[in-house]
Amino acid sequence: CITPDTYTLVPVYLDPSSPTRALVINRDTGNFVLNQNGTDSVPFLTTFTIYGIFGVIRLLAGEYLIAITERERVGRLGGHDIFQAKQYSLTPIAKDFRHLTESEAKDEDHYLNIIEKQLKAGLYYFSYTYDLTNTLQRQSQLNSQPGAALWRKADDRFFWNRYLQSKLIDITLNNPDQDLSDFILPVVFGFVSIHQTSIKSRATNFALISRRSRFRNGTRFFSRGVDRDGNVSNYVETEQIVEVDPLEDKYEFEGKVKLSYVQTRGSIPIYWAQVNNIKYTPKLVIMELPDTLQAARRHFDEQTKYYDKTIIVSLVNKRGYESPICEAFKNTVSRLGDSRLSYYHFDFHHECRNMKWDRIQILIDQIENELLQQGYFHAEGSQICKTQTSVVRTNCMDCLDRTNVVQSTIAKWVLTQQLRAIGVLSNKERIDEVLEFMHLFRNTWADNADIVSLAYSGTGALKTDLTRTGKRTKEGMLQDLQNAVTRYITNNFLDGSRQDAYDLLTGNYEVKFRAMSPFVDQRAVHIRLAPQVLSVSTIMLLLMFLIPHSPEYAISIRLVTFACLAVIVFLVRFIISNGSEYVSWPSLVAREYRYFRTPTTKNWGMSQTELSNGEKFD
Repeated sequence: CITPDTYTLVPVYLDPSSPTRALVINRDTGNFVLNQNGTDSVPFLTTFTIYGIFGVIRLLAGEYLIAITERERVGRLGGHDIFQAKQYSLTPIAKDFRHLTESEAKDEDHYLNIIEKQLKAGLYYFSYTYDLTNTLQRQSQLNSQPGAALWRKADDRFFWNRYLQSKLIDITLNNPDQDLSDFILPVVFGFVSIHQTSIKSRATNFALISRRSRFRNGTRFFSRGVDRDGNVSNYVETEQIVEVDPLEDKYEFEGKVKLSYVQTRGSIPIYWAQVNNIKYTPKLVIMELPDTLQAARRHFDEQTKYYDKTIIVSLVNKRGYESPICEAFKNTVSRLGDSRLSYYHFDFHHECRNMKWDRIQILIDQIENELLQQGYFHAEGSQICKTQTSVVRTNCMDCLDRTNVVQSTIAKWVLTQQLRAIGVLSNKERIDEVLEFMHLFRNTWADNADIVSLAYSGTGALKTDLTRTGKRTKEGMLQDLQNAVTRYITNNFLDGSRQDAYDLLTGNYEVKFRAMSPFVDQRAVHIRLAPQVLSVSTIMLLLMFLIPHSPEYAISIRLVTFACLAVIVFLVRFIISNGSEYVSWPSLVAREYRYFRTPTTKNWGMSQTELSNGEKFD
């Protein structure tokens, strides 16, 4: 509800007898106040429906209210509706922007543009009654907090809009009379799929949920490795849920038997980076900081806090470009000496070379005893029959393509064990034999792979034809080629603004009023002009060949042609040698490794190893 001076948000409850308490936002002061008396006495100019507050963000003109204006129901899980946010509105709380200069107004438009693009990616999910941030097992452990608001129980790692909700949360925590919990909506960034199906004539609800951590969030080449708090890039928790046998008194599916299995993925938890330089293979940098071991320990301590034991599965290559980081990770785990960690290395590309994808079974055989010991979550009604006692943490370089294939294979193996345990499958049957369900299973995991990849790399995953069909196809290889080319273009020339959006929405960067514009191109003039001169020279060279000329100008034409060729060759070599200057870098938060040149760069104050195309420089 809108008036000239206020925005008023009135919650709609499933129970019509619930008291109506409106949230009134004062457009002059920016204050958020809970109106206990409802909205009967307030004359509104206009009203419209929103489906939740995504959050509040402060830009140059002041605060903006980000609201979900369209949603799509994904399905029903545990008797609760799950939604995907589809459209948003960014509404300024302040009445006008007249206090902004022309430059500030331009920056404001840029901030809004990158936020809107990120929101419209469509990777956000929520529920009004189900805690999407927590696994079924964690939810069962939180049952001691009945009636608590969802945001109070939410897993802080996956409460993706936690920073954007901080104003409402602070008001609630600081003033008991102003409890805004009804307006605080936890949103998960990732993937949710829910399908009603059947397995061996048993009614089944099959769900897959991937939750992307809000910490160390970012894009493929601008977010790698670990930070000092132990957070790693591209950290994703994936939960496979199966509900079997519907309850008779439910109008829509809720299973009597609930099964859950959880895996995680995340960047290798040491200090490392891949420095974009417009070459297809970026420069690999491993930073040997004094606190590398401590950062890795913090990461695995958090893994232990949530999952107990960790089964590490590393899929990076033992040889070539990836070999140094393979060895660095192995040595780090060895130096940790933590009995709660098990380390397995499986050289995916080497073992599965020549299209021998069935050799993934070698890995499953290696970790089978660990999988049998870890178990899974199993509940029947309110009774907890079994819990998962460890987690498989898988990584490759990007934690995308190879990781997706292995995670889906492990999930399939565990699902067979689960369904055998509850009698859906016999002890000799495997889920692979239930062909109709396997079509759903494979496509769901492939869709999950695409979405997780899209958030990090900007394209769908590679090798999804293997996940969808169980084999590699020509169409899949062509799609991989297209995705690889798109990744190169996106990661080198477009990802800067995507990283800026992540930094804005998660609070890694806060906009400061009257500060220097972060979007000013500070490169040297000759760096900026080189591509333009190259373009002009190329056009002139083409014209020399395409336009007819009189014989008397032949010598002049040849001289101009050779001059253009010389300029083109020089500029191409110049641009390649200064490739990092032509990458789309983030504007808001600097990447300290951007100007890394040699292993002895003093700005780092640390020992380093520089690796380029697999070569080591001592």
